[in-house]
Amino acid sequence: MAPEMKKTAFRAPVMASFSGFGCIFAADMQKYGTILVIDDNEAILTALRFCLKDTFEKVMTLTSPESIITLLGQEEVDIILLDMNFTLGVNNGQDGLVWLQAIRKHHPEIPVVLITAYADVQLAVRGLKRGAADFITKPWDNDELLRKLKDVLDASNEVATLDEVEAEHIRRAIDRAHGNLSKAAELLGITRQTLYNKMKKLQ
Repeated sequence: MAPEMKKTAFRAPVMASFSGFGCIFAADMQKYGTILVIDDNEAILTALRFCLKDTFEKVMTLTSPESIITLLGQEEVDIILLDMNFTLGVNNGQDGLVWLQAIRKHHPEIPVVLITAYADVQLAVRGLKRGAADFITKPWDNDELLRKLKDVLDASNEVATLDEVEAEHIRRAIDRAHGNLSKAAELLGITRQTLYNKMKKLQ
């Protein structure tokens, strides 16, 4: 009599949906890199950590924006999700705009998505004009949030044109020279007139 063969169950890729949070994920789904979330509400950070953990390899959180620049100098971050209000009793979004500007100055390569209240869409538009990649309103739909974050990351991974690369290189040199075109030209290894001509061409 032939020995009984042991049966091995085939396990399909795990799919799970949390209707309460709106997050759908696959266990074998390729994840994105690192996301940094800054919000002074710990409950919001907890909800976002839960939602984002299956889409990103690493989810980092801060309750205060004060250490953003220091952290970005120590960690490789692919995208930032930034709340717009951090001062108790003040909801004009100025905090978010200030920190958006600081991030854009020191790390212009990192896309920033703003979190704003439903009634502050005009404020978010101001953020877009200052360099934010997109915005999401509270209360948010998690599926929409994940879609926006993925779209922003996919767009940022597209190959830049030579003109875009040159423009970014020039902008960084001018920032390092604190707006001094002669010093910026020296850093770039070109004459001041050549730098001026390039700036006119790239406008």
